[in-house]
Amino acid sequence: MTLPDGVERRAFGGDDRLATKGRPVYGEPTDGDWRCWDARRSKLAAMLEHGMDTGLKGGETVLYLGAASGTTVSHVADFSGPTYAVEFAPRPTRDLLDAVEPRENLFPLLKDARKPETYAHVVESDVEVLVQDVATRGQARVACENARFLREDGRLLLAIKARSEDVASDPETVFEHALDTLREGYEIVETRRLEPFHVDHLGVVAVPRKV
Repeated sequence: MTLPDGVERRAFGGDDRLATKGRPVYGEPTDGDWRCWDARRSKLAAMLEHGMDTGLKGGETVLYLGAASGTTVSHVADFSGPTYAVEFAPRPTRDLLDAVEPRENLFPLLKDARKPETYAHVVESDVEVLVQDVATRGQARVACENARFLREDGRLLLAIKARSEDVASDPETVFEHALDTLREGYEIVETRRLEPFHVDHLGVVAVPRKV
C-alpha cells in the first residue's frame, strides 16, 4: 500500500498503525510528533488500510464535507495543502475550531454540504480532492452537487453510510442505488466495504465524469 507523503505507519501499543504529524485533537495516542490515525474512527483511514486507490500523494487542496469535530479532517490537514472543512452542526463546529487553531491550512465552514452555493464564494475552484463523510439521506446527490469544485482530474473519496440512507433496507441495495445516482456526475474507480472498521459502510473512489 502506497501512503501519501506525510502519512506513515508507526507503532502504537505494539501495533503498526497509520499516523500523521500534528498536534493531537481527540486524545489519540502519540509517538513524538506523530499522532495515531485510527481507522475505527475515520472512514478515510479505513480506505487507506484497505489499500484503496485514493490517489492521495500529499499536498493536495482538499474540500472535506462532514468535518464534524475534526477527527479525520485534522489528519487530512496534517499532510495536505489548503483544506476546507464543511460542517453543518454548530456544536461539532465549535470543537472543530480546536483542531483548526494550530493548522493554518485548515479552514472551517459552518455550512450545509447539501447547499454548495452557500460556500462557493469561499472554496477555491479546481480542488484536487473531495472527501465526503456526511450522515444524511442523499449522500450521492451531495457528492454530485459538490462536483463543481473538483478539477477535471480530481478525485472523490466518499464513504456511504447505508443506515443514513435507509435503516430498513439491505445495505447492498442501498449502495447500488447510491452508486447509480453517483454515476450521473462521476465515473466509479473502486468500491469496497469498510468492515471490520465500519459496519455497513461503502468506501468509494470516483473521478468526475467527462462531459
